[in-house]
Amino acid sequence: MKRLSAICLTALLMSSGAAFAQAGEATPRTSYGKPDFQGVWTNASITRLERVPEFKDLVISDADAKQWEKDAASVGAADSAPTDLSKGAPAAGEDPAGYNFFWIDPGRQVGKVNGTYRSSWITDPPNGKVPYTQAGRVAMMKPVATFNKYDNPEERIPIERCLIGFASTGGPPMLNALYNNHQQIIQTPDTIAINIEMVHDTRIIRMNGKHNPDNMRQYLGTSVGKWDGDTLIVETKGFMPMEAVRVDFGLFVYISPDSKVTERFTFANKDEIHYQFTVEDPVAYTQPWKGELTFRRSPDRIYEYACHEGNYSVPNILGGAREMEREGRKQPVITSGIGRLDRPTPQNTPRQ
Repeated sequence: MKRLSAICLTALLMSSGAAFAQAGEATPRTSYGKPDFQGVWTNASITRLERVPEFKDLVISDADAKQWEKDAASVGAADSAPTDLSKGAPAAGEDPAGYNFFWIDPGRQVGKVNGTYRSSWITDPPNGKVPYTQAGRVAMMKPVATFNKYDNPEERIPIERCLIGFASTGGPPMLNALYNNHQQIIQTPDTIAINIEMVHDTRIIRMNGKHNPDNMRQYLGTSVGKWDGDTLIVETKGFMPMEAVRVDFGLFVYISPDSKVTERFTFANKDEIHYQFTVEDPVAYTQPWKGELTFRRSPDRIYEYACHEGNYSVPNILGGAREMEREGRKQPVITSGIGRLDRPTPQNTPRQ
């Protein structure tokens, strides 16, 4: 199911019979007694999936976290400065290669989990990196090397065609990105829907249901949930190969089509969800790898993501390729499949 209409979302919300717990009880609960995760949440942060090289350890000090935030703010301020019109258009090869900073909203704070600042979401392996096997790395680089051909619309990556959100915002695992880091959770006894701000994805979790057969794959996989006490456990598999490389600007992660992702949602308090995930595939990874982050309750609303890249970019790119062919020019060699955009990272030397 690609998305839920506003009517469907409203129907789910009304049918859930949500009822917050009595004052003094930490966990909000539905009328049928389960933890009530409904509402709008955000995981915006300058912390990302993998550890940046400036840090050695998972947990960083308050001072280092504040310096990182200060560095990020400085980068943001510089990128927000007015363009010097006297310089004219950039020379060939010196274009900005990314969105205007006006559109960028990754977050301003270092991620905090269980009261500690984190240099990455990955907790295992200890180095904070995805543990690819050689076969997994080859499988990852193959689509990256062949991304964005110029012959057919179907060869363009899904995010460019506005089919799926980039950077694994819809997940699983559900990660933060360049912007649009909100999710709305709506639940009933039988179904939980997660409406993703990024490119209007809606993820459907079948409670105590069954996975699709292997020949019925979905971009976000098939998610089946169950309760373990007050923890929601979701197992997802059956991903489409086209969504294996989760692209963000300047970085990407490979979630193999045959991987199994297990997520755990647990209230840390009424305004924070402790989110844990494990990704498994013995062919793609040397070990199951794990991570955790925090979803914070947000007072904001989710508005329509009116993605227009597919309306303009794809026809223009393909039209440009045809013009190059007519002129006898060679098409550019794709090395990464995505544009590069510098990210605010710590500016100091590596810290112990």
